[in-house]
Amino acid sequence: MKNPISKNWYADPESRVYGDTVYMYVTNSLPFEEQHNIDLVTTDNLEDFEIYRNILDMSTFKGAETAIWAPTVVDKDGKYYIIFAANNIRSEEEIGGLYIGVCDNPYGPFKNVFADGRPLLNKIYNRAQPIDAHFFKDDESVIYLIYGGWGHMMVCIMNDTMDGFKPVPEPCFDGIAREITPKDYVEAPYVMKIDGKYHLMYSSGSWTNGTYTVKAGVSDNILDGFEYYGDVLKAGELADGPGHNSAFYFKGQHYVAYHRRIIGDNDPNHRLLCIDKLEIKDGKLQPVDMT
Repeated sequence: MKNPISKNWYADPESRVYGDTVYMYVTNSLPFEEQHNIDLVTTDNLEDFEIYRNILDMSTFKGAETAIWAPTVVDKDGKYYIIFAANNIRSEEEIGGLYIGVCDNPYGPFKNVFADGRPLLNKIYNRAQPIDAHFFKDDESVIYLIYGGWGHMMVCIMNDTMDGFKPVPEPCFDGIAREITPKDYVEAPYVMKIDGKYHLMYSSGSWTNGTYTVKAGVSDNILDGFEYYGDVLKAGELADGPGHNSAFYFKGQHYVAYHRRIIGDNDPNHRLLCIDKLEIKDGKLQPVDMT
């Protein structure tokens, strides 16, 4: 394995393992107005990588035009669902937010769950911009949707038909969204389960520069929020601004997929897709040694 794994400017990887293949769904790291679709990077050996371009059928996502970014994917009942953010909306009067698509395979093309093309969520609850969605499927097959920008993290629970939400406990917004923002949270949540506890990785700092870092927290119950316990990824001598990560378990080893910057390159969109080992010790995620 050699980093970066692609010469393309890619960011915000969402990694999943289906069968013997690792799937990484990525943002095309371009100016917002040039972000029109999502790419997929796959590998079965962490040495050779294949790229699938434009895996969304954008004709089915009404009003989604620019800032198509930060995908998340989950499988349910033989289908694969993707959520992505569109248009970088700043108010509920704008068209966009989080759209949801479905496909019979993990490669796409993903089509909108809704025949009328609408988004799944465009509300801005307590200033949580509807971006950076993450699906987390719990052991009991409960699928959480965790998302949010502008320093606020929200949690919802997907309904059985994957086109809406189940109620969550008070305090909450509209009965479906509960704020669980951890210390220094900015964006990009990702959850994994270790020995019965939930571990959250999330990005802090600014995505445009070297202050971007990944922090970790732990919880006994996702709906109760997370307690910060350490930094997992941060700038070093090798690279700058690592962040917006996901994780996966492959052939007996945990890995973290993330984007990072070349030191001294000040173009905000010059982000590169990388993979490194993720170690767990004493029930906690350990700082990652970037390679």
